[in-house]
Amino acid sequence: MQHTSHLLMIKPVRFDFNAETAVNNLFQVNVEDHAVQEKALREFEAFIATLRDHGIDVTVIDDTAEPHTPDSVFPNNWISFHENGTVILYPMFAVNRRLERKQHVLDAVKQKFSINQTIDLSIYEKDDHFLEGTGSMVLDRDNKIAYACLSPRTDEKILQKFCEQMNYTAVSFTAVDADNQPIYHTNVMMCVADEFAVICLESINDETERKTVTDLLTKTGKQIIGISFEQMNHFAGNMLQVHNRDRKKFLVMSSQAYQSLTIQQLLSIEHFNPVIHSDITTIETNGGGSARCMMAEIFLPPC
Repeated sequence: MQHTSHLLMIKPVRFDFNAETAVNNLFQVNVEDHAVQEKALREFEAFIATLRDHGIDVTVIDDTAEPHTPDSVFPNNWISFHENGTVILYPMFAVNRRLERKQHVLDAVKQKFSINQTIDLSIYEKDDHFLEGTGSMVLDRDNKIAYACLSPRTDEKILQKFCEQMNYTAVSFTAVDADNQPIYHTNVMMCVADEFAVICLESINDETERKTVTDLLTKTGKQIIGISFEQMNHFAGNMLQVHNRDRKKFLVMSSQAYQSLTIQQLLSIEHFNPVIHSDITTIETNGGGSARCMMAEIFLPPC
């Protein structure tokens, strides 16, 4: 199934601007706000409440103050959970983000879900090869396709390792922003849902690569909803489809992303499912990630 009703989210304890990730995440802005942790925590808790109000199961785990992991609110980059009971750990570009792989997170997940095996791809960090989970890859789980824009954080070799292990087909391409700079994560420029895809096609300069992506999306039954560079910069590509306990589907995004969309784009999305959005401006500005980055989908079988 493409979407789940179970999410893992990490409550921030020392959220802050991360200089180590800012070297290639052009979405980050250091606002030097002494209250950034307090503001981020309020946004996080309001987001959780909104998800739960819609009947979505969220496993919330507190981060630890030490070691300091300023980006721990974005767990989808270091871990993913799959229907066959597999957990995958990923190699991270920033040294301080590697510290997010904390055992107490896995222990908490094991209290609710069954884990059959763990595949540890983080060993490739020593060779400076990285693949940052479902940030680097946007997965079409139904059709076993991993879409990935290559960047310093998304290595084609490790992408192929993932696909070999999980029986996926890799579709790699190059994507850039309006200034022709590489886009650091695929999930800021595209979102794949069960019957549609939101994507910034103009970010794929190569016509052959763009045609490959659009043809495959169409072939697999996705209606393509295009977004602009400007909308991408407001995180309109950073969305995730989920369902609730009653099997009702939603598309989750930030309020900034929601407000950037046109009426026609919203109508196209809402033809398939309603939208859930929440204001996470502090997290987006300082962290350079948005709603989708904050949610690690749990497809594991329940205990």
